[in-house]
Amino acid sequence: MVPARRRTPPSPGGTPHRWDALHRAASSPGGRGPPARDEPLDPERCSLARRPTAPASWTCWRMLRQVLRRGLQSFCHRLGLCVSRHPVFFLTVPAVLTITFGLSALNRFQPEGDLERLVAPSHSLAKIERSLASSLFPLDQSKSQLYSDLHTPGRYGRVILLSPPGDNILLQAEGILQTHRTVLEMKDGRNSFIGHQLGGVVEVPNSKDPRVKSARAIQITYYLQSYGSATQDLIGEKWENEFCKLMRKLQEEHQDLQLYSLASFSLWRDFHKTSILARSKVLVSLLLILTTATLSSSMKDCLRSKPFLGFLGVLTVCISIVTAVGIFFITDGKYNSTLLGIPFFAMGHGTKGVFELLSGWRRTRENLPFKDRIADAYSDVMVTYTMTSSLYFITFGMGASPFTNIEAVKVFCQNMCISILLNYFYIFSFFGSCLVFAGQLEQNRYHSIFCCKIPSAEYLDRKPVWFQTVMSDGRQQTAHHEANPYQHHFIQHFLREHYNEWITNIYVKPFVVILYLIYASFSFMGCLQISDRANIINLLASDSPSVSYATIQQKYFSNYSPVIGFYVYEPLEYWNSSVQEDLQRLCSGFTSVSWVEQYYQFLKVSNISANNKSDFINVLQSSFLKKPEFLHFRNDIIFSKAGDESNIIASRLYLVARTSRDKQREVIEVLEKLRPLSLSKSIRFIVFNPSFVFMDHYSLSVTVPVLIAGFGVLLILILTFFLVIHPLGNFWLILSVTSIELGVLGLMTLWNVDMDCISILCLIYTLNFAIDHCAPLLYTFVLGTEHTRTQCIKNSLQEHGTAILQNVTSFLIGLVPLLFVPSNLTFTLFKCLLLTGSCTLLHCFVILPVFLTFFPPSKKHHKKKKRAKQKEREEIECIEIQENPDHVTTV
Repeated sequence: MVPARRRTPPSPGGTPHRWDALHRAASSPGGRGPPARDEPLDPERCSLARRPTAPASWTCWRMLRQVLRRGLQSFCHRLGLCVSRHPVFFLTVPAVLTITFGLSALNRFQPEGDLERLVAPSHSLAKIERSLASSLFPLDQSKSQLYSDLHTPGRYGRVILLSPPGDNILLQAEGILQTHRTVLEMKDGRNSFIGHQLGGVVEVPNSKDPRVKSARAIQITYYLQSYGSATQDLIGEKWENEFCKLMRKLQEEHQDLQLYSLASFSLWRDFHKTSILARSKVLVSLLLILTTATLSSSMKDCLRSKPFLGFLGVLTVCISIVTAVGIFFITDGKYNSTLLGIPFFAMGHGTKGVFELLSGWRRTRENLPFKDRIADAYSDVMVTYTMTSSLYFITFGMGASPFTNIEAVKVFCQNMCISILLNYFYIFSFFGSCLVFAGQLEQNRYHSIFCCKIPSAEYLDRKPVWFQTVMSDGRQQTAHHEANPYQHHFIQHFLREHYNEWITNIYVKPFVVILYLIYASFSFMGCLQISDRANIINLLASDSPSVSYATIQQKYFSNYSPVIGFYVYEPLEYWNSSVQEDLQRLCSGFTSVSWVEQYYQFLKVSNISANNKSDFINVLQSSFLKKPEFLHFRNDIIFSKAGDESNIIASRLYLVARTSRDKQREVIEVLEKLRPLSLSKSIRFIVFNPSFVFMDHYSLSVTVPVLIAGFGVLLILILTFFLVIHPLGNFWLILSVTSIELGVLGLMTLWNVDMDCISILCLIYTLNFAIDHCAPLLYTFVLGTEHTRTQCIKNSLQEHGTAILQNVTSFLIGLVPLLFVPSNLTFTLFKCLLLTGSCTLLHCFVILPVFLTFFPPSKKHHKKKKRAKQKEREEIECIEIQENPDHVTTV
């Protein structure tokens, strides 16, 4: 209390002049204003006045950021008030939508039947080449000839007969012929038998000509004629089913031979088999997530424990997914097995919003009405959740754009966009209503589980210990009321009392730096080994006949590539020696089946000279093509007749390349080498095989979506650099997301995960998952006003660490049942999502808490500001004179 030196008459408004001056000083920026008239000038304040002020542009940006932030918080606050005042409406509307769309989905379920449309690049040169080849050489004119299946796989049946180890398949002639005769006796569509191949061949040593000594396996192919007719296609499908059944029956009869069969529909059947195998495992995943969310939301305090809210939060995400599924099928969508990842993707984002809202509720003041607490929780949480949901929508929206060349990726991204929108709507409406009812029960002191009134402390003292444990609200066991009783939550208690002190310990930080260097080294090493080894087998059930057949074929029949059609689509002077040399140069390095070579050999043996056009064509038509052994070449040459003169306008050859074990990679290299030659050489040609449709630029097609999504996220974060709460928050967020994305990509490669459509979708999801968990932590840190960075990161972990740990733990536990689904697709999904969750958890709880204590933003200016404010409070004393002159008040 300071004595008054002189009295000052009150101002007309009744407030003393001295109070007005100090009120202006306290309300001015920095807490200081001009000194009173009778107060001496302070040299420190004069020096502060002479300091250079911030540029006007920075001030404008800061004001704009504050306006945007306050505007978003105000909107979310009003949204929370609206939900708290009308909880029944916001609870009923989502439930009605789920029932409506969910029931309609049951009647409209339809699987995708065209596997090529789904996983092959939509826009590829191979499809154009196939159209040109089909127009030149119609399928119905050559289907019954050797190597004729070069336009489309069509309907077929293949079988590989494998002898026991050490035996010779050539000595099993009786079993092979019996199998062959049984297949030929089948009806309903079978038309032709096309050749056979030997695998695991051992040649006779020291022989002048290549001679087969023994072989381990033989492959027999049976093609069916369908000509595109719907009736013939149905007959062919029936024949393929009977063919597969027959192979299983013959396997039981011939124990000395192993039979591996494959039909044209086998890939489609085994692709959809994953969904059938994963049904029960997905339900188990849901139960595990429900259990984890319920337990992690519980407390010993029966009043503030929220186990039902954890359960209802997961249920909210589930019904939003059901609604999204209904919308997908109503819009004539067709289901495929790649959509199996959507429940896990949506659950990872939705439960993050649920746990953040629960944490936001715990941070509100308990003495407020429950409606105001709901509004405060919304203003605290929904701003960040809106931003992350928007980034989810933008990145997957880019994946659904026309730039995406894989239909499976495009369909997945479209469904994910719908799921994210519904997820966001259901979280703030349905789950928000559940939070309102839970808050009302808490305010009225009802038990969080049994919904009964919590008895008084005197009543509990007369009851047994078990009853006191079940019905205690936590405060009754303490002598005074804590400022925040929610701090007794076991995760918050662990972080506050143990983990925060341990991770910020100066002796732990060097080991964290070493750990990050190891992490970065393995990630970089993996990124250098990325290759486009994608194979359609990676999308099939692992115990399916298609995978078994492909494994045996790769092992014993990988010495040669598929038969490649070499189509010359313009008139050519075949009788010209330079043209013959060009053809030989193009076919060098291949084993060729060519009418040109056979014709030249025929002319040489017959001693016939055909050095001009008329002689060349006349001998070809009148003599060569009429020989029985060369009769099948008729379908490989297209003649045109103008008057009495005939011309060769197009022809085709067959090439087979020698390959090693990495057959697919070498075939792609052959394709990439031959195509440029068709434009640079004088001979205009195309090369085609049905497998080229799946191989053509597949690596580029699958990587484009993640590149576009990553570029989109980077662009958005850069464009909003000066519009967010703090620019350094975006800078740290970009670094964190890049580190997590590259880590997942590198470790995924080291774990033998190929770059197929599933892994690319997981990489897009990794971008968003990292932002979802790192953004709240980083923005809370950069906005912290504590004296040190260490204290700021402790407060950030205490504020958001519980929600992050709850969500990532539930996410990872929900992935465990995928291990027990015998499918390559689910194995890929499990590996990628496990790496995503683990790398994000590592950054949020280990790497960022340590690295943020080393680098900007600095917290020294906050320390200086607090010291200045504290000094002002000690210096400023105001004397307010009221009606009683002896009454002196110090402010």
